[in-house]
Amino acid sequence: MDFRHTMKGRRALSAVAITAGLLLAVAGCGGGGDGKSDKEATTSAAPSRSSSGPKTSQAPHADQVLAEVKGENGLTLTVTSARRDSGGFVTVEGTVTNNTGTLWVAANWRGNEQELKRNGGSIAGASLIDQQGKKRYLILRDTSGRCLCTQFTGGVREGETAQWFAQFPAPPEGTNKVDFQVGAMPPASIEISEG
Repeated sequence: MDFRHTMKGRRALSAVAITAGLLLAVAGCGGGGDGKSDKEATTSAAPSRSSSGPKTSQAPHADQVLAEVKGENGLTLTVTSARRDSGGFVTVEGTVTNNTGTLWVAANWRGNEQELKRNGGSIAGASLIDQQGKKRYLILRDTSGRCLCTQFTGGVREGETAQWFAQFPAPPEGTNKVDFQVGAMPPASIEISEG
C-alpha cells in the first residue's frame, strides 16, 4: 500500500514538472525581447515565406503584375515576382483569387508524383517551362519530400485572395523568359529578374 502511494506521488510530481516546463517554453517563445514596442516590431518585420497557410491580402498593384491567367471554374492566378537568387534557384510569388463559388483546396495543384502527394493542398505540382531550351523545372523539395512552396492549409474561401510562393532550380544564365504552369491553369509567361 505504501508503494502505491509513493507511485501516485511520483506521477503527480512528474505531471507538475512537465506542466511547468511547457509553461516556461511557451512563455519563452512569446515576444521579441529586443526592446521595441509591439507596434514598432510589426511595422519593421519583413514578410515571412511560411507555408503554413494562405494569407489574405489586397490585390497587387497593376504595375507589379508579371502575368495573370484565369481558369479552373473561376480561379485567377497572378504572378507578381520571379526572382533569380544567388543560390541557384528562382523564387516565384503571386496570388490566387477564388471566385469558384465554393471553398477551394488546391487538390490538383499538388502534383502527381508519389512524393508530392504528402504536400496536401499546395502548389507543389507547379513547374517552370523553358520553351527555348526545351526544359521543364520542377519545384524544389527538402530532404523529407516537402515542397519549397505554399501549402493552402484549410483552403481558400470563396471571394478571398491568398498569397503563394514556389522555388525552382534556376534556368541557365541568359534564360529569362519562362512559362509558369500549375494544375489545369493556362501557362503564364513571365520574365525572371535578377535577385
